[in-house]
Amino acid sequence: MRDRPGRRPPESPLETARTLTAPDGAVLGYRLWRPGAPRRVLVLLHGLASNLTRWSELVATTGLRDSWDLLRLDLRGYGSSLHRGRIGLDVWCADLAAVLERESCPAAVVAGHCLGASVAVEFARRRPERVAALVLIEPVVRRALAGPLRRVAALRALFLPLAGLARGAAALGLHRRRLPPLDLEGLDREMRAALASGAVRAVAERYASPWEDLRTTPTATYLQSLIAVSRGLPDPAGVRVPVLALLASGGALGDPAITERALAAFPRCRLVRLEAEHWIPTERPDEMRRAIEGFCRELEHDT
Repeated sequence: MRDRPGRRPPESPLETARTLTAPDGAVLGYRLWRPGAPRRVLVLLHGLASNLTRWSELVATTGLRDSWDLLRLDLRGYGSSLHRGRIGLDVWCADLAAVLERESCPAAVVAGHCLGASVAVEFARRRPERVAALVLIEPVVRRALAGPLRRVAALRALFLPLAGLARGAAALGLHRRRLPPLDLEGLDREMRAALASGAVRAVAERYASPWEDLRTTPTATYLQSLIAVSRGLPDPAGVRVPVLALLASGGALGDPAITERALAAFPRCRLVRLEAEHWIPTERPDEMRRAIEGFCRELEHDT
């Protein structure tokens, strides 16, 4: 992969916006907070119909900023990594490996929310030498699926050809030319105000709505991501690193009891349960941040 020149968005002195161009021409966008020479690294992977702004609040407030590199990227197909071709766990894992190699990162703590958790586990399976630990925030377990994701899983055979058609149409230039930007930091503030007023349903309607998701996500990307996330968490066999799992108590998209039993397959997994429906970064950002910080500080003492 090679660097892509050009203008970059505004940067803080310690966080820079960067890009890589893959051999197939796909541009991968990411942001790196680096307080000094590369030492410890926390990778942050967003979920379905999301982007790297999912982690803006965490990067701005965490105490890890003083001694950890914080690397958040737009998975191929999302945000500044706009792409309408084939994507999936194998592609996302290859992209992450390339970014870590480009930045000379040591073995990283890889954190992911929802779809990002699936990418994190698959990356640990494929590139164990690159992973020091995992943080899985609301991982999706197939047999635990509920709500809209359960319906997607039931219709998966239909989604496969639809995704192929969407990719083919995009290759012919038949796609939306402009997609509105998605600022999840700002949207989260709006949703927390709704929660404070008792409008819990408004959060689920916004974050679980395929029509809202499709406003800001290429159709081919969305369909392929639905296929990937509805497949459920990859097999944890062979994943020996420490795992922190943050599970929501609600069942908006999955049964927490079934998910908890499935996570017992990880030999070194710690569970933290939070009062939320599914969107822990939105609903419980402070508790999530403290749990991740505590886990990472323990890893510091163990090394």
